[in-house]
Amino acid sequence: MAFNFYHKIVLVIFFTLNLYVSIVTSRDLKGLSMLERHEKWMARHGRVYKDEIEKELRFKTFKRNVEFIESFNQNGTRRYKLAVNKYADLTTEEFTASFMGLDTSLLSQQESIATTTLSFKYDSVTEVPASMDWRKSGAVTGIKDQGVCGCCWAFSAVAAIEGAHQITNNELISLSEQQLLDCSTTNNGCYGGLMTRAYDYLLQNNGGGITTETNYPYQEGQSVCSTGQSAAVTISGYQVVPASESSLLQAVANQPISVGIAASQEFHLYGNGIYDGSCYPRMNHAVTVIGYGTSEEDGTNYWLVKNSWGTSWGEQGYMRIARDVEVDGGHCGIARIASFPTV
Repeated sequence: MAFNFYHKIVLVIFFTLNLYVSIVTSRDLKGLSMLERHEKWMARHGRVYKDEIEKELRFKTFKRNVEFIESFNQNGTRRYKLAVNKYADLTTEEFTASFMGLDTSLLSQQESIATTTLSFKYDSVTEVPASMDWRKSGAVTGIKDQGVCGCCWAFSAVAAIEGAHQITNNELISLSEQQLLDCSTTNNGCYGGLMTRAYDYLLQNNGGGITTETNYPYQEGQSVCSTGQSAAVTISGYQVVPASESSLLQAVANQPISVGIAASQEFHLYGNGIYDGSCYPRMNHAVTVIGYGTSEEDGTNYWLVKNSWGTSWGEQGYMRIARDVEVDGGHCGIARIASFPTV
C-alpha cells in the first residue's frame, strides 16, 4: 500500500513536470518562431540595430504588432487587411512622430489663403466619370519615400503639381520635394507643414517655379535652401476645395488633389483593401488623391490615394479609402483641407 501511495506521488510529479516542460517548450518554440520571423523581416527590409538592447526592444514591438495584425486579419470583418510592412517594429507613437507631418495649426496663421479661395474652379462640374485613375493618363510619377522625415506635405504638394502640369502640357516631370523642404521656411521642415504654404513659397519667392528632382534631389532631411534653381514647372496659383466629398469628387475628376487625413495605427499597418477603419483624433498626414472608383466585389465606393512611404507599404505604395461615407468631411477627414495648384 505504501509502495502504491508513493508510486502515485511519483507519477503525479512526473506528469506535472512533463506538463510544465511541455508548456515551456511550446512557449519557447513560439518565441523562436517569432524571432525567426523578425530576423527574416530585418533581412528583407535591411533593418540594422545599433546594439542588442535596441534589437530586443524592437523585437518586442514587432511581436506586439504582428500579433495585432494577425488577430485583426483573422477576425475578417473589415474590407481591408493589415500587413507586416517595413514599419512593423515601430510603435504608433514613434511612427506618427517620424512619418506624419501635416500641421493644421498653421492654417490659422496663413494669410494669403483667403485670396486664393474666392471661387472653386470646378464648382460648375455636374457630370464626372464613374471612375478615375490618373495613373492611366500618365499624370502620376512613381511612388516616392519620404523616409524618417515628417515632410509628407511636400510630397503631397509636389504630386499635385506634377499631375496638373502633365494634364495641361502632356509632360510628366518628377519634381523636387527637397526644394520645398529647404526653402518653404514658413513650414517646419521635417516637423510638419501645409501644402498651401508650399504653394505660397513658390508663388511669392520663385515666380511659381519648381525645379526637377534630378536637379535638387531628396536628402531625407532639411538643409540650407539652394537658390537659383531653374524652374522646370511653374504654377499660376492654387485653390482650396470646399470641405465636402462631392466637391472633392468634382476636383479629382479633373486633376490629382492634395489632401490631409487623420491616420491611425491601422493606417500605419495597412496592407490592402478599402480602408474604412479607425481614424486619428486630428489631421496628421498629407497624401494625394489620384482617382476614385467602386469595388467590383461589394460595390463600395473608394478614393485612390498616392502615399509617400515607399512601394512596400499598402498596395504598392497606394491606398484605397472608403468614399461617400456618412461623415462630415469624408472618412478620416479626407475632404476637409483639400487643395490643388493651377498651372
